[in-house]
Amino acid sequence: MQTQILYVIIAAIIFLFLSGIKIVRPTHRGLIERLGKYIKYANPGFHWIIPFIDKLYLVNITEQMVDAQPQEIITNDNLNASVDAQVYFRVIETEESVKSSLYNVNNYKLQIVNLARTTLRNIIGTLTLRSANSERGKINAELHNTLKNETSSWGIIIIRTELKEIDPPRDVQETMNKVVKAENEKIAAIDYATANETVADGVKRAKIKEAEGYKRAQVLHAEGEAEAIMLVNVAADQYFTGNAQLLKKLETLEASLKNNAKIVIPTGSELVNIIGDMAGILPLPSGKKENATNK
Repeated sequence: MQTQILYVIIAAIIFLFLSGIKIVRPTHRGLIERLGKYIKYANPGFHWIIPFIDKLYLVNITEQMVDAQPQEIITNDNLNASVDAQVYFRVIETEESVKSSLYNVNNYKLQIVNLARTTLRNIIGTLTLRSANSERGKINAELHNTLKNETSSWGIIIIRTELKEIDPPRDVQETMNKVVKAENEKIAAIDYATANETVADGVKRAKIKEAEGYKRAQVLHAEGEAEAIMLVNVAADQYFTGNAQLLKKLETLEASLKNNAKIVIPTGSELVNIIGDMAGILPLPSGKKENATNK
């Protein structure tokens, strides 16, 4: 009988010992209370507490995320927008911070969600729907600062906040899409017109260059003809001074010979002497001409 009682006592001791074994993982920190009073901070590793008297509360110190849940917010231009955000945070691993996360706030996750929803209503309520969509970074910054200040006594740190969505009503969204499409088409039309204007300007400049080249060629050609005429006039003045009538006859002869025309020139005319002089032929004396004729 005594042996059985001893076995029962030993079994009870073993049960109590095993029941008091607690293991804290590196991702958590613990607070040990004895009869409702904080007595010890539990780091990662092995811990033993008195069963039914001591109690271990574990706190996750890794980065966590809570969703603020979509909510309808009236913007400054009286439009309803569905807004949702996410908040990333973690409990600071120091003893005081872990104690604050349990003793200074009832449920920090729920409190963060409610605080984020209230802050979003206050921020977006002062903005138009268009500005709210274009200023997401500003909204995130304001939300982050507000949550950081309000939760400073909770033993947690707000890592970042992300505005997940700002969705307007369906009919407003369709109107906005049409406006954006029209603006894009307008920009494309302006770019197309600018490109065509550039091409036309290039063609215009090319035609101007071509006209300038043609004009320059005509000027050079006219200058060449003027110079040639000047040389002819100089030659005429030098070699045919006082013989303008003979020069005219010579030009007429040149034009006729060019066209293979037959011209009858009277014997002994001055024109024959001129042609002979130009060809290097001297006229025969009168006596020799008569002898040659008699022969």
